[in-house]
Amino acid sequence: MGNKYVVVDLETTGNAPKKGDKMIQFAAVVIENGKITEEYSSLVNPEQSIPPFIEELTGLSDEMVENAPLFSEIAPKVLTLLEGAYFVAHNVLFDLSFLQEELIEAGYNGFYGPVLDTVEMARILFPTADSFKLSDLALREGLNHERPHQADSDAYVTAELLLILLNKLKNLPHNTIELLHKLSGGLKSDLDLLLDELIAVNESKIGLLADGIEVHRGIALKKEMKPREFEGAEFQGFPFREEEKQEMFIKAFPSYEKREGQFIMMDSVYGAFKNKQHALIEAGTGVGKSLAYLVPSAVYAKERGRTVIISTYTTQLQEQLLRKDVPLLQKMLPFPLKAVLLKGRSHYISLAKFVQTLSDDEDNYDTTLSKMQILVWLLETDTGDIDELNLSSGGMIYWSRIKNDETAFLQDKSWISRDFYLRARKAAQKADIIITNHSLLLTDLTADNVILPEFSHVVIDEGHHFVKASGKHFGNKLDYLSVRLMLGQIGLFEQKQLYYKLEKLVEEKAATPEDFMHSFEINQIIADIIHEMDELFRVIAIYAKKYTKAKKSVNRITVRFNKIAANKETNAVLASAERFGFMLKELIQGLDSRIDAVSNIKSALSLDEKALMEEVASILDDLRGMCEDVNHIFHLPSREFVVWIEMDTRSAQNATTVYAQPVSVSEYLNEQFFSQKESAVITSATLSVKNSFSFILKELGLEEQQCTLKQIQSPFDYKRQVKLVVSDDLPEVNAVPLEEYVASITEHIISIAEAAKGRMLILFTSHEMLRRTYELIKESGFLEDYALIAQGVTSGSRSRLTRNFQRFDKAILLGTSSFWEGVDIPGEDLSCLVIVRLPFSPPDEPMAQAKNEQIANEGKNPFSEYSLPEAVIRFKQGVGRLIRTSSDRGVIVIFDRRIITARYGKAFLDSIPPIPVQKSNIDEIVELIYTWL
Repeated sequence: MGNKYVVVDLETTGNAPKKGDKMIQFAAVVIENGKITEEYSSLVNPEQSIPPFIEELTGLSDEMVENAPLFSEIAPKVLTLLEGAYFVAHNVLFDLSFLQEELIEAGYNGFYGPVLDTVEMARILFPTADSFKLSDLALREGLNHERPHQADSDAYVTAELLLILLNKLKNLPHNTIELLHKLSGGLKSDLDLLLDELIAVNESKIGLLADGIEVHRGIALKKEMKPREFEGAEFQGFPFREEEKQEMFIKAFPSYEKREGQFIMMDSVYGAFKNKQHALIEAGTGVGKSLAYLVPSAVYAKERGRTVIISTYTTQLQEQLLRKDVPLLQKMLPFPLKAVLLKGRSHYISLAKFVQTLSDDEDNYDTTLSKMQILVWLLETDTGDIDELNLSSGGMIYWSRIKNDETAFLQDKSWISRDFYLRARKAAQKADIIITNHSLLLTDLTADNVILPEFSHVVIDEGHHFVKASGKHFGNKLDYLSVRLMLGQIGLFEQKQLYYKLEKLVEEKAATPEDFMHSFEINQIIADIIHEMDELFRVIAIYAKKYTKAKKSVNRITVRFNKIAANKETNAVLASAERFGFMLKELIQGLDSRIDAVSNIKSALSLDEKALMEEVASILDDLRGMCEDVNHIFHLPSREFVVWIEMDTRSAQNATTVYAQPVSVSEYLNEQFFSQKESAVITSATLSVKNSFSFILKELGLEEQQCTLKQIQSPFDYKRQVKLVVSDDLPEVNAVPLEEYVASITEHIISIAEAAKGRMLILFTSHEMLRRTYELIKESGFLEDYALIAQGVTSGSRSRLTRNFQRFDKAILLGTSSFWEGVDIPGEDLSCLVIVRLPFSPPDEPMAQAKNEQIANEGKNPFSEYSLPEAVIRFKQGVGRLIRTSSDRGVIVIFDRRIITARYGKAFLDSIPPIPVQKSNIDEIVELIYTWL
């Protein structure tokens, strides 16, 4: 591939050249014969002011471009560079369309040669990358990117990235390149030209494969990894003595320093297993709880020949256990260990289904890209697990067609030997330790096809989430987008989607009984369901808007749905839900009869026809699930369940979800889970309230006498590492209007941010207050040179927002709900934590409201029984964000004075490590931060 490539990057005054935005910097890097041969860069005078946010982003000011050439003066040089070359950019459509406008305006022809997009190429060739932003890809590939958003730096890094991508492309197996080439016509760039060249060049290499790669039925895959066999010494049982534990840890950590709490936890877990007891173990940050439960789990599994399950709430922790902790554990143990990660079936790809879809010729862009990503991923994956892939939202729709599930028609035995799901289950049958998630652990209680092998001992990490996970599992959910997507996949006859294809197949090949529902009837049912779905979500939106207590300016609202209220809005929802459910049953009946008819001629079907029938069967399962959800949410007695609506008022119908969950899961968990297990160890850094486990015990449905209870303090020296200060010059949050309170805290945040030089996480309890504070900070202009990142305002997932926060020296992160927990930002990246309000659930939050009613009906105090302990646990999680290692230092600023003025404030302070509390005004807080940090 000795082509000429010109990698271009532009900085501009905005994104819309047709609306007058102009170029302020042009940079190009030329690659010939696989090497960078030339660099060119020039500032450009846009003949207009550079907007402040562009100046902040790029570092380019009006003064810097004032004497720069106009674009028309550098255009001849630009065209000379581009002659006979591929035009390459990171997000090529932006740079190319902007350049075309500038060239045409300067009186030249535009560029009409071949183009390549490094975003598109990276998506295909790095299918597991967390992000496809240039700075993230540079970090991933170890490229030095010192000046992001300056064209010369961006162009050079993009050129280096292109060389890496071209090298990877060149080294792909011939089979993969050919399949990529067949798909590449659907791309936005001209990658097909490169693949054409590669096919011609590689003809002599057909059949040559890199080590560890095989070709099966035309698809190149990574060979199955055989588990490493470890030479183990004789099994010696659990290390009861301190010296034995120390010896064990030194094998993995040569400079290991004894952690008293870690040893105590090891004994507690092993004791619970051996004595067939449940245990609740609260282990403070820094105890090292993962290895403290993995060692006794592994030893017990080996001793008894029984599998021990480790369950987590987040995939992040699952991956950490398998990739980081299990290898360390193996070093520590004197015997070989088999540990596997097991997820629900739909997490794994069905290769038979995937191969079948490769011949489709009606793909949209997202589907084409996803297929190409998966072809490359199959050369790298050991697991076939969707969580490894970074697919677009359109790609996730495609995944629903190729996920692994029960097959009635497409039983292609040729892929069984390479079935990732069967492989994972087979490994699990022989495993000492299985790592899984709370969702699968709970699904296995009620599933017809049990995935996990039989077990009696389990460790539940991130145990404070087990109740929430259980509520989701025992509950139901119905959302407009999922329903619309499913009905869109079925389609009306004239739309020539799934139903049309099914009807054609039945017409051509199947014998049908006399009472067979006519195709016209089913088509009418589908049309009626689509109409009724819109009607159902329309009346749900009317109900939510009428009964919300939120102000009109609030975009996201949550409203409890009262099934037994006698009003016209409730009646309209229930009547529509009844009609919708009835029609769903009719459609299921009609499709079922067609599946039965086709099942009789299964052997006469082609592979394409079998694949079609698999899709129909899969959709039918989803329709049955939806029918059950409608019934549970709208028609079953509601005393034990709480039903609520969540909606974005800006696009009410499209962004509406209805939930139903049990008010309490304690009975379910006791009867269906804990009573069925010999020993369940629940652990987390936040289980107790004021040194008592009574709240979490009640939520889990456990009795104190059934359990061993253990609190293990963090080894960190909080008195030395942390200053905790309560602001005493802010108004009480409920004593003034929201606008006034937001204005007051914004002034404090600006002063604190300047003193702390950013490095600051601000935790809110309300999206509305967060958004208003963010907007006011922006309007003030005081923090223009800080990166201001806000959950729900700045786009991106929690992990992406966290990464962005860590990337900037002067960053401020504003978060709600999920940011109170599970965010790990060690070191100086986070030095200041601000807690705006004590994290009580709003009184009208549906679950909190239902729980409080239930507690009041039992004659108890809802505040002390539920609202306070729930808020304390969330507060502990929030405080835990600041100190993650023994060398961290930081300041916690609490804006809510109730922590020292209200009689219940002590419950919060008594539940965190002992830290002296100071009351201070803003000047004193700023002084403290300056001197302390």
